Amino acid sequence: MASQKCCRFCFAVLLVTAAVTVGIYYAKKTSDNDTVDTKYGDALKVAMQFFDVQKSGKLVNNKIKWRGDSGLKDGNDVNLDLSQGMYDAGDAVKFGFPMAFTATVLSWSILERGSRMSATGLDVLKQAQDSLKWITDFLVNSHPSQNTLYVQVGDADKDHKCWRRPESINDKKPLSQVNKTSPGSDVAAETAAALAAASIVFKNTDSTYSSNLLKHAKQLFAFADKYRGTYSTSVPQAQKYYNSTGYGDELLWASSWLYHATKERKYLQYVTGETANDYANWGNPSWFSWDNKLPGIQVLLSRVCFFGGEEGSDTQLEMYKETAEIVMCGLLPDSPTATDSRTRSGLIWVSEWNALQHPVASAFLATLYSDYMETSDNTELTCEGKTFKPQDLRDFAKLQADYVLGDNPNSMSYVVGYGKNFPKYVHHRGASIPADANTGCSDGFKWLESTQPNPNEAAGALVGGPFLNETYIDDRNNSMQGEPTTYNTALLVGLLSSLVTSSQSVDKSFP
Repeated sequence: MASQKCCRFCFAVLLVTAAVTVGIYYAKKTSDNDTVDTKYGDALKVAMQFFDVQKSGKLVNNKIKWRGDSGLKDGNDVNLDLSQGMYDAGDAVKFGFPMAFTATVLSWSILERGSRMSATGLDVLKQAQDSLKWITDFLVNSHPSQNTLYVQVGDADKDHKCWRRPESINDKKPLSQVNKTSPGSDVAAETAAALAAASIVFKNTDSTYSSNLLKHAKQLFAFADKYRGTYSTSVPQAQKYYNSTGYGDELLWASSWLYHATKERKYLQYVTGETANDYANWGNPSWFSWDNKLPGIQVLLSRVCFFGGEEGSDTQLEMYKETAEIVMCGLLPDSPTATDSRTRSGLIWVSEWNALQHPVASAFLATLYSDYMETSDNTELTCEGKTFKPQDLRDFAKLQADYVLGDNPNSMSYVVGYGKNFPKYVHHRGASIPADANTGCSDGFKWLESTQPNPNEAAGALVGGPFLNETYIDDRNNSMQGEPTTYNTALLVGLLSSLVTSSQSVDKSFP
């Protein structure tokens, strides 16, 4: 596989691509050399709403009419304000691990695609920043001391025995934490990554807040690295919901983001040193998800290769980039090494549960890598002798996005509120119960069993998705296919933000 070696400031000229007309109906000019695709722009506008749907706490300028304040007393028993944050899916539990991943991906999307979000003419960039801050405020409050992090608000087992809106819950919610004696390197490092990435987002608009985020990120990374262990061992209940398969990838992920946030060489040395030898798994492709950050690390560190590496780290950084290339070659349908983990229609398909996470995450990474190639004028990717261009990766990403938005055998959009045909029986407590209904724990199940569509639209919800045979059963009891997640939406926002304009360039350094 051919690849250009990492070197310091190898690439000198920013390549701005010419406009590409995506479609006569959808393309709309915004400048002489860029276009906005209103199909993706409209979908992006819808997707952004799901973060508001999932908010906990005192809702300010609430845009979702059927949502109200909830979780206002969360954390009071330990003198913390844990009222904010977001519910992960269709229940009323706040899981810190996937929530932090949501924040990291949303930050990455803002950093790489912020100008494209603005180009839509919608207030998407501000919405994204506000949603990000809603999470990072919670994450900061969850970290009251250097070696303590609260990682879950609520009892998931108890919550899942009830069917009620978050607004109806008055019970005291138990809190779960990791600390020196009950470590959680994975969740602490993911939280460090989220706060480090967000510190870059807010650096130019709120330097005080940015500095505070970075302070917490550094402390959390040190905690995660010194007291090693998986959080789902320390918090056994998490094993049923967000079981972690290891913490090595999160340690590398956090250090990568801390390097980008600080430019301190010690963080780069961490991802190219002994820890990397233990956990990087170079040369072996995998799937990007809330549990596996390795493909994200490979693409993020490829950025350093494309736009100026660091002396003394070339070999290890190149190994990350070469692995990223292997991942990209596996995604391209015409590659000799193309994965067969896809449906007949070309959708990447890995798991029955939450099937759409993997194609959306893969497409998100593909657009990033494509943009890095285009911007650096390194415009060839070789997969066992066959050469591909950045546009080939973008075409793959469009195929995945278009499938999600309705170009599939069911002619169904899997994003609630987008298109004419989308799921109406989403597995989501708040959406399924009328806003004026007064339900307790068990009497709310009549709304789960109701044959009527959800009375409230969970706009922007990306549902779990189709089976391998591309069938989808729109049934409220079908949580395998019909439950949306906040982190899926974060990945979708990143993907749509890439495709919304014809530009394939990025800033060589983050703002």
